[in-house]
Amino acid sequence: MATNLRKYIVGLDASVPVRGGMRPYINLDNAASTPPFRSVLEAVDHFSPWYSSVHRGNGLKSRLSTEAYEEARQIVAAFVSANSDERVVIFGKNTTEAINKLSYRLPLKKTDIVLISHLEHHSNDLPWRARATVKRIGLTPEGGIDRADFVALLDKYGGRIKLVAISGASNVTGHIPDIHWFARKAHEAGAQILVDCAQLAAHRPIRIGSLEDPEHLDYIAISGHKMYAPFGTGALIGRRDTFMRSEPEYRGGGTVNLVTPTIVDWAASPDIDEAGSPNVIGAVALARAIKTLEQIGLNTIAEHEAALTRYALTKLKEVPNVTVYGEIEPSYATGRSGVIPFTVGNVPPHLVAAILGFEWGIGVRSGCFCAQPYVMSLLGIDRQTQYRIRYNLLHRRRDLMPGMVRISFGLYNTREEINVLIKALAAISEGKYGGYAVDRANGSYTPIDDTEDLSAYFKI
Repeated sequence: MATNLRKYIVGLDASVPVRGGMRPYINLDNAASTPPFRSVLEAVDHFSPWYSSVHRGNGLKSRLSTEAYEEARQIVAAFVSANSDERVVIFGKNTTEAINKLSYRLPLKKTDIVLISHLEHHSNDLPWRARATVKRIGLTPEGGIDRADFVALLDKYGGRIKLVAISGASNVTGHIPDIHWFARKAHEAGAQILVDCAQLAAHRPIRIGSLEDPEHLDYIAISGHKMYAPFGTGALIGRRDTFMRSEPEYRGGGTVNLVTPTIVDWAASPDIDEAGSPNVIGAVALARAIKTLEQIGLNTIAEHEAALTRYALTKLKEVPNVTVYGEIEPSYATGRSGVIPFTVGNVPPHLVAAILGFEWGIGVRSGCFCAQPYVMSLLGIDRQTQYRIRYNLLHRRRDLMPGMVRISFGLYNTREEINVLIKALAAISEGKYGGYAVDRANGSYTPIDDTEDLSAYFKI
């Protein structure tokens, strides 16, 4: 399976220098960003000679670019089964921008409540703090969203809840909530729902649903760079009626029908919500990635990544001093995504990540993954300790910041790569690694004999 899937990806044949020689690079950091599909690079290459301004040019290249841009919008809508009469696709940079946009376009007051879960990425937390009152849904012992607490919060705050904002899949533990169950409960309470699909879109099918469906999703957000299209485009897909009733947060070219010294007539969405010249090439790349995901099959991808997750969770149990967080049972692999956080004894997580990179050629992520409240809950860090962490950060001691190491699978990863990871973690657990120096201000570790010259690989 993986051998066939690897042909879709660029850069998997790269070898990198490590202590003692060269190794094939193993990318286990797909939750942060995925490599590009070959088909995406080819589409960008083929489209680039025809690129021009969109929507207002009469030249052939402008007409072609406009058609490609709007076709990309249609492909995104179809990907999540969005009816264009009810829904609008708004292109932007990424999921973060999409959620921020929605936070401005919803008619929220500070007395209104937005319910988020305790496992949210900062991008589905901080925008709502600025616009409304945020209440958090508690966690289960395994790190999932506590349904009973959610229902209790709906009962407690009643009509004040305007929005439920949750992740379709956690970027920390891989937890996948039943988003349509949450949607039905939110609608019964008179609220709308946003699902942050950044970690879901490349791994599971998504159905936004008709507005008549009690389990429909009101808004979803996706990022191309997590969908094998790292060209700076994501999308907010949501209710068309929401974007008809207020003014945009960004104002300028393309957002209006008429401007006089005293009058502004705003255009309809999506134009009103895409101020300035859009990233047409990014939209084309995202659309081509979607077509490739559909060609492979989201269910095929889910099955492959579940098998990898099951295998990795089983093998991690065999490594001394490794603690895995979240839903740790291999038998549950099909119900979660391929994101696994762990620690290795008392070895700082940033040091573990450095050893994996500098000595084994394995790319992982370490830290709190832009989800500090969630990670601190999983680690059992209390309020008093959080104040101590803040004190350390104010005194430029980021090396004392707690965290985890995270591996995350893409459709191209293999069992053989997991075996290399397990061998590396066993060596780290036994203290078999070289000497490292730590930069206390940023918390990073580098080999004491480091002479790395990255410009040898790429320089603008």
